[in-house]
Amino acid sequence: MLKTEPCIERPDDFYETLLSAHQDLTTEQSHDLNARLVLILANQVGRFEVLQAALAAARGNLDRTMEGAPQ
Repeated sequence: MLKTEPCIERPDDFYETLLSAHQDLTTEQSHDLNARLVLILANQVGRFEVLQAALAAARGNLDRTMEGAPQ
């Protein structure tokens, strides 16, 4: 089952660390870092069904955001 409630330990510290990891990277390097991070975290989750639900939830949020964007 996909957890949707916030449960990140020290979320502000994590956010700052994430921003720091992207500092001084090109856009391409930043995208590469994000892709690598997703794969590493997906490996930690492990269960395909949970990963599939997470992708659907993320895509659903993105799709809703895109609906309100000017064309």
